[in-house]
Parts: sequence; structure tokens; C-alpha cells
Amino acid sequence: MAGNKRFTKGILKQAPWHLADNQVTPESVFNDRRNIVKALGLGALGASLPGQVQAGIFDLFGEQQAKNPFTTQGLQYATPAKFVLPSPKTPEDKITRHNNFYEFGNSKSDPYDNAQGFKVDPWTLTIDGLVDKPITLDLNELTTRFALEERTYRLRCVEAWSMVVPWVGFSLASLLKQAGVQSNATHIAFETLFDPDQMPGQKSRLMGGGIHYPYVEGLTVAEAMNDLSFLAVGLYGKTLPPQNGAPIRLVVPWKYGFKSIKSIVRIRVMDKQPPTSWNQLASSEYGFYANVNPEVDHPRWSQASERSIGEGGLFSAKRIPTQMFNGYADSVADLYKNIDLRKFY
Repeated sequence: MAGNKRFTKGILKQAPWHLADNQVTPESVFNDRRNIVKALGLGALGASLPGQVQAGIFDLFGEQQAKNPFTTQGLQYATPAKFVLPSPKTPEDKITRHNNFYEFGNSKSDPYDNAQGFKVDPWTLTIDGLVDKPITLDLNELTTRFALEERTYRLRCVEAWSMVVPWVGFSLASLLKQAGVQSNATHIAFETLFDPDQMPGQKSRLMGGGIHYPYVEGLTVAEAMNDLSFLAVGLYGKTLPPQNGAPIRLVVPWKYGFKSIKSIVRIRVMDKQPPTSWNQLASSEYGFYANVNPEVDHPRWSQASERSIGEGGLFSAKRIPTQMFNGYADSVADLYKNIDLRKFY
């Protein structure tokens, strides 16, 4: 354990995005982005996205994992009370074995199966563009330059499934403040590592979902400076495994999961809106903002409810209503008070 009051026991003050225990329901049926890829012309065309039963993937260890395991390391961190959610969290094995990370394949189990040999040392993250002091962080500095904290956030996928994840990391704003964002900046661009030798999805259009790599994402400066915007370097108290975005990823919990870009190598401050990968692939389906909004459906399925992945099996799952901004409206709604969220989805 870390010393100097680095752990908080219990909830001292209920967060505005408090999640009741009975809202975290067992995993059952969820939509698989492979069907989105097919619907975009990379496979059989479908008019809707049916639920997929992912049976058994959480109970099996891939052969590659046994041969070449990726080692995670324990982290020291504080646990601010305002970012504590009550149990139960999504089980760790489900968080680490149920992922969308198309650089390693488009099946939910592909990232776990294909990423275990992923090398993150050496690694550098560069912050540049419209900043006063460009910064380059190496692998060690990602976990030592800023005081780490654990934040338990909801994660809502655009495919209408969700998790509750205990991330470890630091605020994006703290990094941007050190770099010194210039007054004419409007947007922040993010870029994932491009390494086809390590990431088989970057070599294959079919395996990689037809995405133009490297994967890129973006936020407005106001979104990036919001207190909820987070750079995660770990989960469940340990460094990130590769399938979850090692060594550093973005987490913006009020937006759909594809905005939370993984394995980041560059953060660039800009004076214009940057391109984003899923918007480039299908602009009619994936907008720049991608805020969780139960009132704005995906063109091929409803966003009004979701399947929350937790303990249990197929027949015990319950569907829960999706909350505006994924339950974080009190903290982020003001960012969009003059924006039509149906037009700017």
C-alpha cells in the first residue's frame, strides 16, 4: 500500500454520477463491432446489429498468452472520494478479455489473444503543437511525473454494452497545463502507435476493421481540460495490459468508448478540429463529439439502453437505461449548452 493518506476507505461524499448496485447487471448479449464493419461494406451487409453471445471467452487462456505473457506491475495511487463508485465493479478478467482494439483484431477476444507480446519499453509520449513547452515523457515518467489516483468510471460502448472500470492515472488537464496550452488553441488531437509488425490489425484491412491507421481521436480544449478527462496508465491497481491500451490511454467517461484512444504516442494541441478514425470511416454513424445520448440513436440500433457487463451468466442479465452523458451530466453538460447535440452527435 502507498503511504501518506493515499487510500480512501468508503465513500465520504456520494459522487453525482453514483451508480446503484442493482444497476450493474451480469453480462449477456451485446453488439459486436464486427457487424458494423460488415455493414460498412467489408463483409456481408446487414440492416441492423444483432446481439452477439460471447460464450466462454472469459474462461479460456489464449495459447499466445501462455507462451509470451505480458507482465503488469503494481502502482501506488490515491483514491479521491469523489471518484469512488460503489461495488460491484466489472470483474477484472472481463475488462481484460472483452475489448475493442482493432489494431489487434475485430473480435472481442482478439486483443487479449493477439497483444500479449506487445512491447511498450521503450515508449515515448510527445505533447506538442500550440504549447509553450513541448513535453516528451518516457515509460517511467508516465507513472512517476504526476501523482496517480484511482477513478472508477462507467464505460459505455457505442455498441450498447457497458462496464464499470477502476482506472489508475492522472488528469489530462495536469499534463496540458505543464505544457502550456496557447490562447489560440481550440482542439487536442491524439494518435495511437503505428507499428504493423506488432499490431496485426494495422497490416490487414479485414482484421483491422478497414480503419485508416494510425488511429486518431480528438477533443475540444474545453473537454480536455474538464476534470473528468483522464489519462489511464493502469486498471485494478496495476499497469495497463496491452489489450486495454498499454502503456497509456485516454478515458473520457461521458463519451462513447471509441473516443478513449489507446496506446497513445502523441498529443497535439491545434487551432482546428482534428480528424478522428471512426468519423473518417463512417461519418453518418460516428460524429466528432460522440457524447453518450440515449435520445440520439445510432442509425441502425437504439442507444436508449445498454447491457452492463458484470458477474453472472447469460440468463441473469438485465438491460438498464442509458443515462445522458453516461451519468456525468452535472460535470459536463455546460460544455454543450449552446450546441445542438442531435446535429453535432
